[in-house]
Parts: sequence; C-alpha cells; structure tokens
Amino acid sequence: MTTIFWFRRDLRLADNKGLFEALKNNQAVLPIFIFDSKILEQLPKSDARVGFIQELLSGIQSELQAVGKSLAVFYGEPLEIFKKLVAENQVEALYANRDYEPYARQRDKAVYEFLQSKNIEFKSFKDQVIFEKNEVIKDDGLPYVVYTPYSRKWKENFKKTKLESYPSETLLRHIQAHTYPFLSLNDIGFEKSQIKVMPYDVSENLIRNYEATRNFPAQDKTSYLSVHLRFGSVSIRKIVEKAMAQKNETFWNELIWREFFMQILWHFPQTVTRSFRPKYDAIQWNNNEADFKKWCKGQTGYPFVDAGMRQLNATGYMHNRVRMIVASFLCKHLLIDWRWGEAYFALKLLDYEQASNIGNWQWAAGSGVDAAPYFRIFNPTEQIKKFDKDLKYIKKWVPELETSHYPEPIVEHKFARERCLKVYKEAVA
Repeated sequence: MTTIFWFRRDLRLADNKGLFEALKNNQAVLPIFIFDSKILEQLPKSDARVGFIQELLSGIQSELQAVGKSLAVFYGEPLEIFKKLVAENQVEALYANRDYEPYARQRDKAVYEFLQSKNIEFKSFKDQVIFEKNEVIKDDGLPYVVYTPYSRKWKENFKKTKLESYPSETLLRHIQAHTYPFLSLNDIGFEKSQIKVMPYDVSENLIRNYEATRNFPAQDKTSYLSVHLRFGSVSIRKIVEKAMAQKNETFWNELIWREFFMQILWHFPQTVTRSFRPKYDAIQWNNNEADFKKWCKGQTGYPFVDAGMRQLNATGYMHNRVRMIVASFLCKHLLIDWRWGEAYFALKLLDYEQASNIGNWQWAAGSGVDAAPYFRIFNPTEQIKKFDKDLKYIKKWVPELETSHYPEPIVEHKFARERCLKVYKEAVA
C-alpha cells in the first residue's frame, strides 16, 4: 500500500511536520509535487517564483538521490493528477500540510471529496504557521480584527506552547521507489529568470539591529525571509526560535503580522475582492489607465514612488517602508482602486503572499482591518526627508533624478490630497 506526501508550501525535508508524520507512520511513502496548471497559466514564462520552486525541488531531489530515493514532479490540475495516481497505485492515504488561501481550500476540498469516494484518507497538518484558523481568537470566540490585541493573545498562547521539531530527513528510508518523472522548467514550458531570490539573513547582528535599521531602504537591512517563508524553504518554527533567542520584539512582531493577516483571510475570504469595510466599496475611483501605467513603470515624477516601483520591476523585491509609500500614492494620490495595485504586486513580488498583500493594500486604502484612517495620506516628498534624506536608495533606482529626463510630477500633492479627502468623505462619511 502507498501513502502519498504532497509538497506544497513546505519545500524542504528538514522540520516538515506533514512529511514527518507520513514517514513515521508508513513504510512506503511517495513524495510528490504538482505544478498547478491553473496557476501557472496566468504567469509569464520566465516567472522567477516558478524558477525558485524548481530550485527548491532540485535541492530536495539531490538530498533524496543521495539515499537512493527520488521526488515525483507533475504538471496539471491537482485533482486530475490524483485520479491518475489512485488508478496506478494502491493508495491508502494522502498527507499534506495545510494551505489557507481561498483557492487552496477549494482545491483541497475537491481532492478530499474524490479521495473520500475511494475510501482514501486525506490527513493534513499545521506547518507554515505557529497558530492557525481559530487558535488565536477573542474570549467570545470571534476573530480579532485589530493587530495589537491579536498579537497580545498570540504571545500569551505562545508562552504555553512547546515548539516541537520534526526531523523528517531521518526517515527517508520509508520513501518508496517509483518511476514517475522529475519535471524540469523546460518540461512545464517555463524558462530560467534573470531575477534571483536573495538568501535570507536571520543573523544575530541583523535581528539585534532590526528596529534601528528596518525603515531605511538604502541600508538594505531587511531579512529577505518572506519569500522563503512563502515557499517553505525554511521552517517558521526555527525562525521564531531565532527571534526569541535574540529577544527582539520588533522582529517577532513582523512574524506575528504574517499570521494575523492569514487568519483574517481565513475568516473573511471575501476580502480577496471586496473591502473589509463594505462602505469603502462605494469609493468612486478615478482608475486612469495612463496614470496606472506610469505608476507601474516608476514614471510618476515622485522619486520615492518611482524608485520603489523600479526596484520591484527589476528585482521582484520592494522594501516594506517603500511598499507603504507606493500603495498610499496609488490609492490616495491617483485615486486608483487598491485591487489594481494588489494584482500588480501579485504579478511581480517574489514574496507574494495573498493574505499579507491584500491586508496591506487594504490598510493603505483605508478599507481593511486595523486600517490607516482615510485622512492619513503619506506625503511622498516628506517621506524622503525621513527615510532617504541622502537619496542613496532613490538615486540607485532613479539615476536621471535632477536631470531634464526625469518626468514632472503626475499630480500636484496638495490637489491630490484635497481630491482624495473629498472623494473618500463622500463615500464613507
């Protein structure tokens, strides 16, 4: 009898909860990964995230081959792949780590119902978060919609929790031999990107100085951890242990923000397309396509905004402080729907995480949980004085600054601010 382990957002062998449980409890485990054609069909053929997934899979494959085993990699719709696997094997169970995004939940429900019709178990486990779903809720059983009390409860719960380790790499002997393929990028119609994923840095030095340096993009003192957490190349349990050891509250809080937004999306999946605060869907957006294209290209005439967008387009990264500035500018200065910006970030960000992206865009628009009030409008010029006064970050990405080749501002700040306040007030006051 065969047990399948399905890699998803957990692309590592070490400290992998679901894989550990599969290997611990079964003698013949078939490890698989599925490149989901529904998702990949929407992406450019040189998407760097697909290349990064392939790199991680190749790393897993190398580790398995070192002990005479291998990973099966498929391309297609997951349900169809499972129908094929069940037809070809005596499958008794499927193991996987849980995924919380709305599409993933629909996908897993379809797979679960098919397996149930065949009397095959689908066992899922918590791996990509410390707390999930309803594990951090208010005393009345309702979800938190404000970060500070959520984080307080999260930390209270954490004090009562013992983090365990799942050394799945010690049980690889239980992986069964098979003849399924290990597909390459070319096999699935993709090619290698010029954009590279940065290695993450959770060194003692970075964590210790995190609060003092994190808001200054020129210093490049971010951890680059988010993309690795997104695809599970690192265990969240190991990262939280590191943050705890350094006793850095600010770094720790950033990890909690990630779980806050995940539980918001879990409880309020409608926020993928609708404002958390429904009255904000009445805003009369300007949605000027020419303005949007200039924002996308980093040609707004506002140096901080343009630097951020050019960094994103060139590298797949954008500093978090700059993300707030460019998002506020799109929604408040240009009066362009936050959903347009969210979709563009989804296309470009290496660390695109649906829950955090939607949460942060709705924060910028004023329409989300724990949101900035609509009358808070970043002044992009004042932000330079606070966070890049020597123009080091800006000049790296906008070398033509202070020349005749740099465009005039797309909109005048005072006019944009007053227009925004008027339009928002009409919709939500």
